[in-house]
Amino acid sequence: MRNLTRRDLTVQISGLAGAAALASLGLPGRALAQGATPVEGKDYNKLAKPVATDSPGKIEVIEFFWYSCPHCNDLEPTLEPWVARLPPDVRFRRIPVTFDALKTTHAQIYYTWEALGLVDQMHVKTFNRFWIQHKAINREADMLDFAKESGLDVAKVKAAWDSFGVQTRLRQANQLMTDYQIDHMPQLAVQGRFTTIVWPFPVTDYLIDKVRKGG
Repeated sequence: MRNLTRRDLTVQISGLAGAAALASLGLPGRALAQGATPVEGKDYNKLAKPVATDSPGKIEVIEFFWYSCPHCNDLEPTLEPWVARLPPDVRFRRIPVTFDALKTTHAQIYYTWEALGLVDQMHVKTFNRFWIQHKAINREADMLDFAKESGLDVAKVKAAWDSFGVQTRLRQANQLMTDYQIDHMPQLAVQGRFTTIVWPFPVTDYLIDKVRKGG
């Protein structure tokens, strides 16, 4: 699959149309047929043991992602408008995957931005650095170079990168991956009970409504 830039993906693809379009780009899974009701075991999985959520009074939706994943990069331009349309009773959050040492380093990028309150400013820029600039961030020196290029306080970025809080968040992410039985990315999880199989928003919308109705 060719590497697509965000400019290539500025077409408006969301809902059922988005699922079909993303599937046509070679993303994993299949699109839900128009008008079809999602089926457990085919379109989504139900966890045998529910996972505690971190969003009291809200329906929690989690995206498990990896900055170096081409499918995560391709999803991002359609994910952002979908998240913007979520109703007030839904809370969306991201969890970077930590399958191995390299992915853990990439997860550390996200939690560094989170610790500094810079996710909104730097999350998409980080994807762009990997996929448009083709400059990976595989070690601390790469991260500090990126911070300098972005006009950030390099000392503050280094302090956050090395912080106990970021290390704690990495351990928590690893545990959540285990609890949700995540084995690929990107993958969406709903309310500690469900994970999507097919791609991805119609099923997620269905699961949100299912939870809301007590299903």
